[in-house]
Amino acid sequence: MQDAPPMPHAPYTLAVPAERTTGVVFASPHSGRDYPWELLRRSMLDERAIRSSEDAFVDSLFEAAPALGAPLLAARAPRAYVDLNRGADELDPGVVEGVRHVVHNPRISSGLGVIPRVVANGRAIYRGKISLAEARGRLAEVWVPYHATLQRLLTEARRDAGLAILVDCHSMPHEAIDSITCGGRTPDVVLGDRFGAAAAPEIVERIEAAFVAAGLRVARNAPFAGAYITQHYGRPSRGQHAVQIEIDRALYMDEREIRPHSGFAELRATLTAVMSEIVALARPAEPLPMAAE
Repeated sequence: MQDAPPMPHAPYTLAVPAERTTGVVFASPHSGRDYPWELLRRSMLDERAIRSSEDAFVDSLFEAAPALGAPLLAARAPRAYVDLNRGADELDPGVVEGVRHVVHNPRISSGLGVIPRVVANGRAIYRGKISLAEARGRLAEVWVPYHATLQRLLTEARRDAGLAILVDCHSMPHEAIDSITCGGRTPDVVLGDRFGAAAAPEIVERIEAAFVAAGLRVARNAPFAGAYITQHYGRPSRGQHAVQIEIDRALYMDEREIRPHSGFAELRATLTAVMSEIVALARPAEPLPMAAE
């Protein structure tokens, strides 16, 4: 089996403000939509089905970040190629040849390792397996540079603003929240902080308050508490906080056709107002009072 050729573009885009005025960093690890031809050729899925686990257009929803003084890091490589919200060691022996069976990991068991075996609803991506050399090549090409850049942004934020707040931006299928109620209705937004382990409570409370003030219903940690990114980068005791944001796709897109609908512009404007409140949490001139650790 031949290794897939490298991606024709950089694996991410980084939009930076003319003047960085906050320690907040926005990132969108699952909105990438540059599908390598080799991936599409080898996949069992058509071009629409393979996009079903993509956080489509989330980078566009948060595109105002640089105008608000914060960087926006967005994947270009798609989640079906490399899942940036997984650890580099979360390799699935069901899709990568030569990987030893690992200690039980529910993400790997379900086919959602760093090289995914399936997309939404458990649909298989490949007819067979890819080589370990190819898997490692993808990690070197996509995973390593994305996370190196993310860590650099957070280190700079802590140095310049005194604290760093990573806002990890995602979207969720509407069906994923059918059984979750928030005031008798399904939530519009789910905030994940690993049940308090990834961010200080007052930061999460103020982020939630910003969404609520904008008229959005908010739930916490159910059904999404955060995965590798919040777990790895959320270090409240070191002044580095991570909060995952999941937005109901039905608010802004036709999920079957994977295209924005008439509510897209309104939601983007709403999120821009929310972001303006979030960036204020980590401005050096307005330090956020931190609870004792």
